[in-house]
Amino acid sequence: MKSQTALYSRREVLGILGALAVTAHPLLSIAAAGGRKRGMALQLYTMREPAKKDLAGTLKKVREMGWEYVQWSGMPTLPAEQIRAELDKAGLKAITAHHAMEPFEQNYAEQLKFWRTVGIKDIAPGGMMNDCKATLQDWLKGAQRLDTLGAKLRGDGIRLSYHNHAWEFEKFPGDPRYKLDILMEATRPGNLCAELDLAWAYTGGVDPAAYIRKYKGRCPMVHAKDVIKARDGKKQQLVPLGQGDLNWTEIFKAGDEAGIEWYIYEQDNGQGSPFDYTQASYAFLSKHMR
Repeated sequence: MKSQTALYSRREVLGILGALAVTAHPLLSIAAAGGRKRGMALQLYTMREPAKKDLAGTLKKVREMGWEYVQWSGMPTLPAEQIRAELDKAGLKAITAHHAMEPFEQNYAEQLKFWRTVGIKDIAPGGMMNDCKATLQDWLKGAQRLDTLGAKLRGDGIRLSYHNHAWEFEKFPGDPRYKLDILMEATRPGNLCAELDLAWAYTGGVDPAAYIRKYKGRCPMVHAKDVIKARDGKKQQLVPLGQGDLNWTEIFKAGDEAGIEWYIYEQDNGQGSPFDYTQASYAFLSKHMR
């Protein structure tokens, strides 16, 4: 009698092992169990301006606010070892990073080593590659590139997600679907997740909670961002969490149903110091974690 493993081809076995790697992802453990605890993190892009002047001091203040976990983005360009050292010194842990995909396509081994040194288990580009935006066919080529790269990263224990802006809720001529939906339909769930930016989804014209539910099981992280849409002659404004238009009660409910693991606070700009609105958002978000 053949062994169970022998019933599968080598390719199938590798696929199964890759799926198991995703299932065993350390960040999945919180959300996988009933009564899970919501995780919260800070997108460091929010702190990019003070970090230009004083990275160590900025990270120290971030930790003093109460943040323990961060997404590495918008920070000074440093070797991986130094990034890890700065985070360790501040008492912070990078759970994910924003990073372009082209460097992975050009030198995969180098990029893999870099981000493993930093310590992340998730990575997301800040949007579609520039040469894959113009037409539907270009977009589908981009989807294939992300799917291929996501499968490769998955095999190495890193999960790939796509971060949206408002324009992904536009449509290509002749196709009734939003660009984000085309991307998600053209890629496999195991290879590409959605890192939904909730404020940009809202300004793009969709209900963030509905989109969280739409991608149940495929939206492990979201950018928790709040916004007041332009109205009454006033410009659109990004604001601390809980001070804008978003329905956070419904968002958290949808997140529990859909399996969101991490709410990553981000505010691209705002009134006053980023330390002020980041502190206000920490207070809001921490009240909703359980």
